[in-house]
Amino acid sequence: MKLPWKKGMAWLIVATALLVYALRPILPSAAYATGEERQEQLSAEERAKRANVPVGPWILISIHEKSLTLYEGTTPVKRYAVATGTGDTPSPIGVFTITHRFSGDLGGFGTRFLGLNVPWGKFGIHGTNKPGSIGQSASHGCVRMFVRDSEALYGKAPNGTKVVIEGGPYGQLDSYLRRLEPGDRNSHVAVVQRRLAVLGYYYGSADGIYGQGTEDAVRRARKALGLPAAATVDAAFYRAIGLQLFE
Repeated sequence: MKLPWKKGMAWLIVATALLVYALRPILPSAAYATGEERQEQLSAEERAKRANVPVGPWILISIHEKSLTLYEGTTPVKRYAVATGTGDTPSPIGVFTITHRFSGDLGGFGTRFLGLNVPWGKFGIHGTNKPGSIGQSASHGCVRMFVRDSEALYGKAPNGTKVVIEGGPYGQLDSYLRRLEPGDRNSHVAVVQRRLAVLGYYYGSADGIYGQGTEDAVRRARKALGLPAAATVDAAFYRAIGLQLFE
């Protein structure tokens, strides 16, 4: 007795599926891999690219943990203790790149210096002749290391290495709202500049430098938002432009 055409096709589909399953151990893996298995088959380089993680060496610095961790892709290679900036001279927060370097007898900077492309100042990772400061908030914004550690890192982090410096839970705002005045240079200024640009008051780049363009933008925003005329970025101004932190 002949099967109806539709029923015959159904049997054919079932038989094909059973055959593929039976031959699964000898078929090329790509023919039957699940999404999870295909992810495992990706090279470490491809996974890093998809996750936006640098393929080669990169550095993560935690200001509050006073630590510097060298990574190779997603793998931590070495962690070092460091010193970071004081409250008055904070370390920059953000994503930067090593662009230049110096070695030799650098006096207070030890024997190695890795310079970062921070737009609002000259910052770097270097050794120190004050080893007792390691683990403290003691520098003028640079990241200090023991001399031997800075020498070890120097040979593993070429120019072009990405450096991520993180503070508190609020990104470049760290864990508090810093009062800002014209002439200030820090991560908080960069955040305010970006926010004012979004709101249409600022037309420059977020370079972290509180110059005349930023002052004009702050004054325009304060007037438009009904705040007293001033060039100060204070708690009321942060709140008015939508940068109030959660307590």
